Amino acid sequence: MSQRKTSGDPARATIRDVAERAGVSVASVSRVLSGNYPVSEDLRRRVMKVVRDLDYVTNAHARSLAGGGTPTVAILINNITGAAFAHVAKGVEGAATLRGWLSLVGTTGDDPERELALVNLMRQQGVAAVVLLGGAYDYDEYQLRMARFARSLDAAGSHLVLVGRPPLEGDVPATTVDYDNEGGAYAMASHLLSAGHRRVLILPGPAELTTAQGRLKGARRAFESYGVPFDPGLVRYGPYDDEHGYAAVETALHDTPDFTAVLAGTDVVAAGAMQALRAAGLRVPDDVSIVGYDDIPLASQLTPQLTTVHVPYEEMGRVALRAVADRREGGAGRRKGADGDHLILGTHVVVRNSVQPPPRG
Repeated sequence: MSQRKTSGDPARATIRDVAERAGVSVASVSRVLSGNYPVSEDLRRRVMKVVRDLDYVTNAHARSLAGGGTPTVAILINNITGAAFAHVAKGVEGAATLRGWLSLVGTTGDDPERELALVNLMRQQGVAAVVLLGGAYDYDEYQLRMARFARSLDAAGSHLVLVGRPPLEGDVPATTVDYDNEGGAYAMASHLLSAGHRRVLILPGPAELTTAQGRLKGARRAFESYGVPFDPGLVRYGPYDDEHGYAAVETALHDTPDFTAVLAGTDVVAAGAMQALRAAGLRVPDDVSIVGYDDIPLASQLTPQLTTVHVPYEEMGRVALRAVADRREGGAGRRKGADGDHLILGTHVVVRNSVQPPPRG
């Protein structure tokens, strides 16, 4: 297979290499990649498989960021309206602006395939770094593909930063800026248990998301520490939105009405749960206590104000950008093939007015 080299870079695949491997013309490959011409599904699949196999990058500028210009950092977020990680994006953007960098934001829509596609697109666009916000998807194929993209970004002089999610396994050149997710849930569940609650409805989040898994693990550990039996029947998985909080509590009031507290995976979920309790004629915290996670502005705006776990989201964003800048300023020797860093920021419980001991009788 023919390849060509550029000064200072290892051999990389060309569009001719893709065409040769796929057994089609260069023009056919160009049509598939541009997306502006109708092509058969069979041709598209065949070409894109070769593109992935050869790690072909359409935009040659994406292979080198040393040619000048303003560095750009890509921030990929599940939902731009989500308050928690909007604060991370604010931290990244603020720190980037101070350095004269540009920021761009892409949304993944809670779709792992779209997330992977956006990471690859940003690689092609030659960004200085891709910052991924929020929990990761816990299945092997996703982890393997993300690790491959991390290595491709590193080879192109860029860098992958994971914020609010566990690091990728193995020797992967990516930086992780995380917070003590499990520890925060442990502290929050301990707060409820120390108040005397034993039947706690837990709404950790989506079952496949590492964030939810960590929060449930922390809560279970607290029950073990207090010697209190943990009832898996009081765990209700679902998205991080108020609709889930409302529906989960409404169902639990019918199926397992003996719970005296709700541990919600986010403040938004807690707000929905609070509405459901009120709709059922129950008072917070007189009849049922409720706690959240994140400490977004909503938590102090609810009535009663919500006891929750504070996560330093904006600081995480600033730390993420500083990590990228430090790597670039540290020189190519550190960027190329270097192991990633894993930085963990602390969390703590913010006590407000939504918890009291369970009612007697």
